[in-house]
Amino acid sequence: PPIPPIHVHWLHSFMSINIRNIAIIAHVDHGKTTLVDQLLQAGGTYRENQAVTERAMDSMDLEKEKGITIKAHAIQMNYTEGGTNYILNLIDTPGHVDFSYEVSRAIASCEGALLIVDASQGIEAQTISNLYLALEHDLEIIPVMNKIDLPHANPEVVADEIVELIGCKREDILSASAKEGKGIEEILAAIVKRISAPKGDTKAPLQAMIFDSVFNSFRGIEIYFRVFNGTLKKGDKVKFISTGQEYYADEIGVLKLTKQPREEISAGNVGYLISGIKVASEVHVGDTITNPLNPGPSLRGFEKVKPMV
Repeated sequence: PPIPPIHVHWLHSFMSINIRNIAIIAHVDHGKTTLVDQLLQAGGTYRENQAVTERAMDSMDLEKEKGITIKAHAIQMNYTEGGTNYILNLIDTPGHVDFSYEVSRAIASCEGALLIVDASQGIEAQTISNLYLALEHDLEIIPVMNKIDLPHANPEVVADEIVELIGCKREDILSASAKEGKGIEEILAAIVKRISAPKGDTKAPLQAMIFDSVFNSFRGIEIYFRVFNGTLKKGDKVKFISTGQEYYADEIGVLKLTKQPREEISAGNVGYLISGIKVASEVHVGDTITNPLNPGPSLRGFEKVKPMV
């Protein structure tokens, strides 16, 4: 039977409590994209008879050719811990030094981060750079020592480096082998335990931050956003504060292995928006999306933004 209207607001608030938004940051080639594939498999994102798609989040041809992540990709998965269902929004970010701005906007949409460190290579420059970005945004850091299966891994030394870098306890460091699927359940459990649920009021005026966008030759610009307050509904008129432009939310949804349309996206969640925009310069990463009929203010800290090129 349908949910009585009196319970709808309670349901939205309850759902936001069980959301976790996580950035995955590391130096290039420390195995974070392979780790994401394993997390997706453990969470049941892949069907039982479906092989794991290696580098599932690397969709651009250049990424597949070079084996590095260029764009910031978001993907939603489900996870059950202790009888409670969670929604995990994983944002896999570039580890290459040339894409630090991509990392910063992804981090701004999260409450926590998995900091991936290669157990054989240890702390490297971009690891430190990405960590500082996460700390600037007050993210909860979960350190993960990856590639412990390698014969030349040196976990004791690398663990000391991590402790010295972020000041954590040694027992807070998780050990994993993304290649062999080791330590994956421990990482998922740590995400729901250590990272706080997103805050936000589903009934407040809409405030959603754009953290990425991609061009689709058939549908125009696909905008990736995080809702901080309010609820975005399909068909709503929306306004981009930095440009003053107004559009209609022709399609909204969540980002799983494929885009899954939804009727609404509420505070705390991550999703995509398609509104027929054809010109990339109309979309500013870091801009605030609101509803012109009941506008909210620009999100603090995101007033100065860069246009997409």
